[in-house]
Amino acid sequence: MYDVEEVRKDFPVLGLEINGKPNTFLDSAASAQKPKAVLDKMMDIYCREYSNVHRGSYLLSEEITTEYEHARQKVQKFLNADKAEEIIFTRNATESINLVASTWGRKFLSNKDEVLISEAEHHANLVPWQQLRDEIGFTLKIFKIGDDGSFIWEDFTKELNDKTKLVAVTGMSNVLGTVFPVKEIISAAHAKGAKVLVDACQSVVHQKTDVKDLDCDFLAFSGHKTYGPTGVGVLYGKTELLQAMPPYQFGGDMVDVVTYQKATFDVPPAKFEAGTPAIVQAIGLGEALEYMMHLGLDNIKAHEDELVKYMHSRLPEVQGLHEIGTAEGKGGVFSIVMDGIHPQDLAFVLDKEGVAVRVGHHCAAPLVHRMGYESLTRASLGLYSNHADIDRFIQALKKAREFF
Repeated sequence: MYDVEEVRKDFPVLGLEINGKPNTFLDSAASAQKPKAVLDKMMDIYCREYSNVHRGSYLLSEEITTEYEHARQKVQKFLNADKAEEIIFTRNATESINLVASTWGRKFLSNKDEVLISEAEHHANLVPWQQLRDEIGFTLKIFKIGDDGSFIWEDFTKELNDKTKLVAVTGMSNVLGTVFPVKEIISAAHAKGAKVLVDACQSVVHQKTDVKDLDCDFLAFSGHKTYGPTGVGVLYGKTELLQAMPPYQFGGDMVDVVTYQKATFDVPPAKFEAGTPAIVQAIGLGEALEYMMHLGLDNIKAHEDELVKYMHSRLPEVQGLHEIGTAEGKGGVFSIVMDGIHPQDLAFVLDKEGVAVRVGHHCAAPLVHRMGYESLTRASLGLYSNHADIDRFIQALKKAREFF
């Protein structure tokens, strides 16, 4: 049985007081807190095993290389990838998507092609394609979502055609919480001969992700959202695609033979991991994914689904509150506005009550504008969130309503 109160004991920061109030952390969609197992593992590596990977012919280097590659295997297991070599460590999901755009995109897209994305994309899955479009001249098409934030299958299939060479979509909106039918999207795209990239930053945290079952061509996520450290992310790519792509950056550890005249390059994943990687961060990420797998991805999803229902049962208590994004089956992301209260003012009051939320366009400005707003207040849940967090959030919202 999933015991959230026991889980919370694994996260030291949740025991802090904020402005004399319990730490009500509702910003996990931006960056999740880290369990003690991750913190301890990283400190232990720094204290007992730290050295550089792959290059050293001495014990410490051999040990940390084993740890680093073991972390890659943990990611492979977490995603159910065919091979560890299909896992590329990057700085974050943003770099993962930029890697695909800069390598696969530049090599395989032409000015006769189309790339299809949704209105719900994060800047990281919009801006790289805009820049590449301006360079190459392909058509960037954007399919619509519903006014409630829901995925519209008819609009997606209307825009998908034989010219589509890539579909790049979020697994779950970081603003609306909408969960996209990724498996069905991939099947439809493949039927048209298109490749698919999934921005799984939000979805991979809240539900089991099986890249073999999905049959996605690329998938990206960030370590810091999956209860791991900052500075490390993941790109999954099918073997044949990674082999066909040119390197993203050039330098040490990604080369095969180098002379003063030319260089040849190693095979994936080394080909895409130039220079000294984020060694300890990658190991910390592996520990975080292992922590999630130990709790059980299905258990986490069931816990969070129940919290979503509870949140929806309480939000109507707050006068003048409007939830932006109410698609059926949405995840634990709640963007709201309150009549007569600027989102920044609302967040200020919430902070005084110890409630941490996020304010702004959430790195998805076109989506927020499409929903009719300039700025939104967003609360988001994590595997450690509980009913008390939601109760304090609702109470703080009511206090803000009285204040304004």
